[in-house]
Amino acid sequence: MLPVLVTDTVTPDLGRAVHYALLWGLEGVVLRTVGGPGERVPFVNEARVRARLGEAELPVAAVDPGLFEAAPARRAAWMNDLASFAESAAFCRRLGCGLVLTGALAEPGAAWDADAAASVLRQAGEAAARAGLRLGVRNEAGGACASGEALAALLGRADHPALGAAWSPADAAEAGHDPAAGLSALLDVRVPVLYVAVRDGEEEAGAWVPRTPGEGGVGWPGQLEALARAGFDGPLGLVVDGAPAAKAGLHGASALIAMARAAVRGARPAR
Repeated sequence: MLPVLVTDTVTPDLGRAVHYALLWGLEGVVLRTVGGPGERVPFVNEARVRARLGEAELPVAAVDPGLFEAAPARRAAWMNDLASFAESAAFCRRLGCGLVLTGALAEPGAAWDADAAASVLRQAGEAAARAGLRLGVRNEAGGACASGEALAALLGRADHPALGAAWSPADAAEAGHDPAAGLSALLDVRVPVLYVAVRDGEEEAGAWVPRTPGEGGVGWPGQLEALARAGFDGPLGLVVDGAPAAKAGLHGASALIAMARAAVRGARPAR
């Protein structure tokens, strides 16, 4: 397992985010927004990004360009995402990154057609495979694909080897679903888990309140133990979800690293 930082959850300033990642003992980064508003990968100052990450010797574990977030009925939106995917693929190739995170075409407030979404993702999977990449499809609290069960069913319908889950148990919990059951659904149908988003929280008075990973309602030790037993060795993307960000990030990173190490130790067969 590779604990990494989702940089813009701390700061859009990549230099500062890299400083925090190194300080907190994290081993890579996930890139979304880098710089000012609207500067989302791949449309960023790539030379500056490559130089800063090269200095720090931090790999790019995944990029999230914001693709396939509109409902399938918005044909022009997802067709544009398919057409522009080559730019994200080229960006990944130059940065040595093999994983792109995407939406599940489950736009909040819009009707969701899982079969249509699966068809679009299958086409995206073909484009990713041609570029030598894999796509991690997210479940998100605000959309129709919030649970692990829904994500497993969607990826089962899409049925493409370049597709896998970008699993967020906290999003499932925030939407009122059981994260343990969701992960079991993914593992039971052998959906490859390519990426795990790490944040925690619990509902208080009808509102979701962020907590340090391991201290909320997600059940992170159980999640990581199950992932380790299943052989997951991909990125664990720390989402810094609290203020002040530097303090929340330090506590979150320390907790994540300790839980991940314990999970890996527990998954090793006894000698």
